[in-house]
Amino acid sequence: MEDMNQLYSDIILEHNQDQANKHELEPHNLQEHGHNPSCGDDITLQADIQDGIIKDAAYTGHGCAISQASTDIMIDLIKGKSVKEALRLVDLFLAMIKREETDDNKLEELDDAIALKNISNMPARVKCAVLAWHTLKDALEEQEKK
Repeated sequence: MEDMNQLYSDIILEHNQDQANKHELEPHNLQEHGHNPSCGDDITLQADIQDGIIKDAAYTGHGCAISQASTDIMIDLIKGKSVKEALRLVDLFLAMIKREETDDNKLEELDDAIALKNISNMPARVKCAVLAWHTLKDALEEQEKK
């Protein structure tokens, strides 16, 4: 178990340090701000959505390693996916964090995001991990209403 925790920690550190998705995105037609007052995480997500497909996405902002890593992982996961598929993956991630979905075979499609699975053991960090995912979900659902 300890080896898995170390692997998960390494994945989180790696994504926290990866700056490839951390920039202003031009052009973008979706932008949503997310803020977690309890620890000061503050992100702005931007996406370029064409014909229902997330062509590109990026973020700016600052926060703890978990929020930054989670945002980076999410962007890697949703690029190239349909809006519908991205929303399904967001719901799967949130179900994993809430421990509603524990089947590792189903969770595998979350790719590196599975590294955040044990955050549910640290209630104070859950908001950090889910910030980007909730922000994306709000933005995509809002856009679908238009």
